[in-house]
Amino acid sequence: GRLRQSATGGGAMKLDSVTLAVMNNRLAAIADEMGVVLGQTAFSPNIKERHDFSCAIFDARGELVAQAAHIPVHLGSTPLSVRAAIANLELRRGDVAALNDPFAGGTHLPDLTVVAPVFIGVERRPFAYAANRAHHADIGGIAPGSMALATEIYQEGFRLPPVKIVASGEIARDVMTLFLANTRVQEEREGDLRAQIAALSVGAERLLAIVKTSGRKTVEAAMDGLKDYAERLMIAALKELRPGIYRAEDFLDDDGFGTGPIPIRVAIKVGGGKAIVDFTGSAPQVRGSVNANFAITLSATFYAMKCLAAEAVPANEGLMRPIKLIAPPGSIVNALAPAAVAGGNVETSQRIVDVLFRALAKAAPDRIPAASSGSMSNLTVGGFDKFRGRHFSYYETIAGGAGAAKGRPGASGIHTHMTNTLNTPIEALEAYYPMRITEYRIRRGSGGRGRARGGDGLIRELECLVESNVSVLTERRTIAPYGLAGGGAGATGKNILVRGTRRSRLPGKANLELKTGERVRIETPGGGGWGRR
Repeated sequence: GRLRQSATGGGAMKLDSVTLAVMNNRLAAIADEMGVVLGQTAFSPNIKERHDFSCAIFDARGELVAQAAHIPVHLGSTPLSVRAAIANLELRRGDVAALNDPFAGGTHLPDLTVVAPVFIGVERRPFAYAANRAHHADIGGIAPGSMALATEIYQEGFRLPPVKIVASGEIARDVMTLFLANTRVQEEREGDLRAQIAALSVGAERLLAIVKTSGRKTVEAAMDGLKDYAERLMIAALKELRPGIYRAEDFLDDDGFGTGPIPIRVAIKVGGGKAIVDFTGSAPQVRGSVNANFAITLSATFYAMKCLAAEAVPANEGLMRPIKLIAPPGSIVNALAPAAVAGGNVETSQRIVDVLFRALAKAAPDRIPAASSGSMSNLTVGGFDKFRGRHFSYYETIAGGAGAAKGRPGASGIHTHMTNTLNTPIEALEAYYPMRITEYRIRRGSGGRGRARGGDGLIRELECLVESNVSVLTERRTIAPYGLAGGGAGATGKNILVRGTRRSRLPGKANLELKTGERVRIETPGGGGWGRR
């Protein structure tokens, strides 16, 4: 079909379409297997059950060449972390770098990225890199779960610039000790980090096996050729759009400290197979944690543009070559240190997608869906588990309704756009933590009306069996997910505190202490509807 011969960067070797397609699947399979290893060997339910991680393969320049279908918010940002590790460290055989700094390619502090160089034979320069990123359920900070209300990054947890967590095949005990000293759940953190490192070893082994069977030049040509192919597909997708400038805006509810609504604006200029995505006019960075750094905005743009293509585009850096991204420094979409950013990763990323899709709907009205729930509805609970005699930290994102599209209703109770995790099964949650799920069901009627109806959100109610610190970090509690083509908006979400028979409404962003027997109830937003009925 559309796969054709592709030259390597040096133009020395070309691959036929069949070989290129096979290599694409083999490289993606390596990332998939890395994810299996990470998920099966991790300690925390957040990684083991919810699969809140991403795995990928990078070439010698640190450019993304293959990624498993894990978390979209990691798509465009992980390469920045890999390149930060390469730029700041001399990675040798047996070394592994670790970092979570949002101002060095990271997203937010709980997302820890590990990077390992892959060497062929006795060569001194890496042939490629294996990397993965996983969300750790506690990384320190002012509250368990590291997702609390904060006004600067120093309150959000332990910030790790690029360092070697493994040196010459041995764990760097000083770095590991420092890392564990800054988390409330040390055994779990070390188990999850060692699982990440183990996944890198599998990725390196499988990549070297492909080099052995297919030859180095073929693998290098495939890496370059796949980026070229992704670029061509993206150019073709952009050429299908009518040339013009497409504008849109949407709003975050608030930052948790009284600022809101917070506008995000975009102008997408399309023409000649290229696009300029310009967020000029978006709000300045704010006091609360909903600031998105550049890596987040890049990821959201990567994801939205990948969705735009009619064909499946390989998830690599070639996709962004025809696209120029403008995100003004110091704005809500390119926050500068020492801004708090925990919510930028999980909430503002969703709103950036909403804004991008709202603009693209003017260019491709029959293909773009209405807004989905627009919030990951983050819930963190932590404290001391008197039954098991240990500290605990639980984190979960709660699914909502998907937006409807022409001829297709939105799905209900599903993670959408920048999150692609599973839920934590009730059985697993209650086995790990001093908590009980008292209600978990579809929130009927929360989807927007229309010729195609938006998907419904969820209701998830959790009872604390011990005194606990609870943080909620949510959006779309006051500004509803929009409908398209005359469709109705989805219902806004609700956060409710249940104390005995009393119920009180919680704000979208809050920290609170719950006593034994008290409950927190999260009702997530529905998706927007499409078309007039």
